Amino acid sequence: MKLALNLSACAFALAAIATAPVYAQTQSDAADQAGGADEGTVDDNVIVVTAQGRAQALSDVPIAVSAIGAEQLQKSGTSDIRELNQLAPSLLVSSTGNEANGSARIRGIGTVGDNPGLESSVAVFIDGVYRSRSGNALSELGPIDRIEVLRGPQGTLGGRNSSAGMISITTAAPEFVFSGHAAATYGNYDQLRLEAGINGPLSDTIAARIDGVYLKRDGFYTDVVNGTEVNNKDRFLVRGQLLFEPNETLTVRVIGDYSKKDESCCAATFVQPSFAQQARVSPGLDPFALPLPGAPALTSTQNPIIPVLLALGQNSNALTQDTFNRDIYVTPGRSYAGETEDFGGSVEINAELGNLNLTSITGYREYSNFQASDTDYTQVDILYRAPTKNAGAREFKTFTQELRLQGAAFDDKLDWLIGGFYANEKLETRDNIRFGSQYGAFAPCRIVNAVNPALASPTSTGCLSAGGRAVLQAANGGAGAFGAATPLIFAGLDNLAQINDKGTVLDTYNQKSENFAVFTHNIFHITDKLDLTLGLRYTNETKDFNAAFTNDNTMCPTQRALFTPLLAGPLGGLAAGLIGLSCQGNSTSELDGVTLADSRSENEFTGTAILSYKPTDDLLLYGSFSRGYKAGGFNLDRSALTSSTLVNPALAGDTANLQFDQETVDAFEIGGKYSTREFSLSVAAFRQQFDNFQLNTFNGSVFLVQNINACSDNLNGADSDASGATGACAPDKVKYGVVAQGVELEASINPVRDINISMGLTYTDTSYENDLVGKDSGAALDPALRLLPGDNLSNAPEFTATASLSYTPPIGNSGLTGLFYVNARTTSDYNTGSDLLYGKEQDGFTLVNARIGIRGPDDKWAIEGWAQNVFNVGYSQVAFNTPFVASQQTYSAFLAEPRTYGITLRGQF
Repeated sequence: MKLALNLSACAFALAAIATAPVYAQTQSDAADQAGGADEGTVDDNVIVVTAQGRAQALSDVPIAVSAIGAEQLQKSGTSDIRELNQLAPSLLVSSTGNEANGSARIRGIGTVGDNPGLESSVAVFIDGVYRSRSGNALSELGPIDRIEVLRGPQGTLGGRNSSAGMISITTAAPEFVFSGHAAATYGNYDQLRLEAGINGPLSDTIAARIDGVYLKRDGFYTDVVNGTEVNNKDRFLVRGQLLFEPNETLTVRVIGDYSKKDESCCAATFVQPSFAQQARVSPGLDPFALPLPGAPALTSTQNPIIPVLLALGQNSNALTQDTFNRDIYVTPGRSYAGETEDFGGSVEINAELGNLNLTSITGYREYSNFQASDTDYTQVDILYRAPTKNAGAREFKTFTQELRLQGAAFDDKLDWLIGGFYANEKLETRDNIRFGSQYGAFAPCRIVNAVNPALASPTSTGCLSAGGRAVLQAANGGAGAFGAATPLIFAGLDNLAQINDKGTVLDTYNQKSENFAVFTHNIFHITDKLDLTLGLRYTNETKDFNAAFTNDNTMCPTQRALFTPLLAGPLGGLAAGLIGLSCQGNSTSELDGVTLADSRSENEFTGTAILSYKPTDDLLLYGSFSRGYKAGGFNLDRSALTSSTLVNPALAGDTANLQFDQETVDAFEIGGKYSTREFSLSVAAFRQQFDNFQLNTFNGSVFLVQNINACSDNLNGADSDASGATGACAPDKVKYGVVAQGVELEASINPVRDINISMGLTYTDTSYENDLVGKDSGAALDPALRLLPGDNLSNAPEFTATASLSYTPPIGNSGLTGLFYVNARTTSDYNTGSDLLYGKEQDGFTLVNARIGIRGPDDKWAIEGWAQNVFNVGYSQVAFNTPFVASQQTYSAFLAEPRTYGITLRGQF
C-alpha cells in the first residue's frame, strides 16, 4: 500500500510540476554523450558509451548501463555522485559519520561502514582513473560530459575489479574553440556557489581548459550547546587540462586537479517512534526482540540508561524532540571539524597504430581526510576525537596504469581487446579516539543498571551512593549481594570511575596494496545479427599491513588482573562487564608501544560471457554470465585483534583476526533494449550470488567485519540464537550467503521536439540466505548479526522508481526558450541498519526536485530557480547504535538533506 501511494505521489509530482529528463539518456542528447577525443563520431540520434572499453552506441551494448549526459546533469543539479540517486533507480549513494566513508550501492549491494580497509563494491572512475574509495567522489565534480552507471559485477574491464558495479565519470574536455562559462547560485542556508571556466586553443595542436568551483553553505544542524553549525559546506575545486592532437591518429589529454573541504560533519539525532515505529523498549530490554505495540520510546526514562544520561547533563530536548528537529546537543567544547584534500593528475593517450588502437591511462592521486567528532552523539562526554590531523584520519596515495590494445581480425568478424592494469595504493589511517571526561561517571552506571537500576547514582563515585553500597553490602543476611567478592566489585566500580580522558594517544595503520591484472575482451560477430562476447581477467593482489599503538588506559590491565579469576564462577557475567567496559575496543595500555605486521596475497580469475542478438536494427536481446571479485584485506581496527576484551590483546591478539577474505559473485542476466528516436526501452532480469560477502557493522561498541556465507545444511535456527558457539557448518557444505535478484526497466519518450519523459523502475530482492555462517571455513555467524538470516540487506528497498519530465519550449520568435524540469524518486520500505535491528526502519518515501527558468538565444545565458527535496521529506541515510549507550541500545540517525532552494544565473560564450 505504501509503495502504491509513493508511486501515485511520484506521478502526481510529475503531473503537477512538469519538468526535464533524468536518467536514461535520450537519443536527441547524443552530443552530450559523445564528448572526448576517444569516443569517435556519431550522428545526433545515438548515445555513445565506453562501457566495454570501446566507443559504442548504448543501444548496442549488451549489458545493463545507464548513461547521463551534460544537459541532464545540469538540469538535475548534479554536482556530486550522491545526486545520481534521482537519475538511476538501481543506484543509492549515502554518507555516514564521515563524508569520506560515503557508500554507493547498486542493486542493493555496497560496502557499508566507516572502515577504509574495505574496498568499494561500486568502483568509481573519473576520467578513467580509479578513485580509491567511492566516498572520495563525494565532492564537487565541475563540468561533466557524461556519467555511466554500470550495473552488476565488473570483473573484466574497468580497471579495478568491483563486485556490484561501476560509476564512470567523464569530465568536459578541452576543445579547439575559444569559449568560457560562468554560473552563480544563491540559495537558502546562505548557500553561495560560484563556477567558472575558460577553454581555448594555445596552438593548432594544443587546447587548454581550466575550471573552478567554490561552494559555501551553512550547516543543516545547529549545535545548541556550542553555538555552531554542523554539516556545513566550505569547499573548492580547480581543474586544469591540456589536449594535444598533433595529427588524426594521436590524442593526449593531461589533467590536473586540486580540491579541498574545510567542513564540520557529520551530526546525528536520536531516532524516535514517530519516525521509526519500532524504536521502542523491547521485552527484557532485548534489542533483538520485537517491541510490543505502544511500548515506551527507547529515549524515554523507561529505558534505564536514559535517567543516567539526564543526571549527567544530557538536555532532555534531545531525547524528546522529533528525529528531524536538527537542534543537536553536543558535549561542551567538542567539535565535528574536519578537512579533506584531494589532488592528482592523469595522462590519457589514444593512438591509432595502423589498424590497432592503443589506449594508455596513467594516474596518480593523493587523498587525505580527518574528522573530529563528539563520537557518542550525546551531551555527556563519553567518547570523542579531538580536532587534530589524527582524528579518524585516512590518507591514500594511489598510482594506476592501464593499457588497452584493440583491433579487428578475420575480416572484422572478431573485435578483440587485450590489456593490463596495475595499481599501487598506500593507505595510512590514524586515530586519536579517547574515553571522554565523563566516561568514568557513565560506565559504572551500566554495571549498576544490570544489578538494580534503582541503585544507580550517576553523580556518586562508581555510580553507587553510600546508601546504595550499604544496601548491597547488607544483602544475603549481611554476606553481601556478591558474597565475599562484594568489596571487590565495589573496587571495580571505583576503578572504572577513574577512566576519564584516557585511551588512544595515537593508533597508526599502514597498508600497501599492489594489484596487477591482465585481461582480454573479445566480441565475435558470428553473423550480422548474432554476437558472442568472451572476456577473461587474471588478478593478483597483495597487501602488506603494519600497525603501531600508543595508549594510556592503564586501568584496563588493572581490572583484567582483578576480575579474570572471577570469570569462571557465578559472578562471571559481572566480572566480564567490568573488564569489558574498562577495555572497550581493546583500548588498553597493554598495547602501548606494540607494533604489528602481516601480509596477504590473492589470485583470482574473473570474466564474462555474453550472447547477444539483434533481430532488427532497433532491438537487441542478450543473455550473460559474469564473475566479479572484490579484494579481501585487513580490518583497520584494533578491536578485532581478539574475539573478546577479556584477554590481553598484546598477548592473545592475532593479526589473522583482522583479515577478511575476498568477495566473489556469480551473476546471470537476460535483457533487451529497444531504441528509436521517439522511444527507448530497456529491460534486464538478473540474479547475483555472493560468496564471502563482506559486511561491516557497528554493534554499539566496535565495528565488526565479517564474511557472510550460508550452509546447505539446516542449522535449525542456530544462526539466529545469542550464542557464538553454535551454528557452525562443515566447510564442504558452505555456499553463497547473499543473493540479489530482480528486474529493471528503463524508458525514455520524446513525443515532440521539446518534451522528454524518462522513467525507471527497479524491483530487487537483495537478501541473505537462511542458515548463515561466517567465513567459508564454516565458522558460526557472529550473534550480533542474528537478525540477518532470510532478511533483506540494509538500504536495499525492493521497489524503486524514478521519473522525470523536461519541457524546453521556444518563447515566441524571440530566440528565448523556457525550462521546466522535474524529477522524482520513490522507494519502498527498507532497514538502514546493517544489523537489521528493530527501530532502524525507513518507511517508503518520494523525493521530488524541480527547476524552472528562461534561457537566452543559443543558451548564451540563463536564469533558473530550483528546489531540491521540494516537499521537505525527512528521511534517514543510516540509523546506527548510539555508541556506548545501553541499557537497551538507543539509535541515532544520519539524516538526509532537508529542502534547499535558490536561483542560478549562468552565461557562456
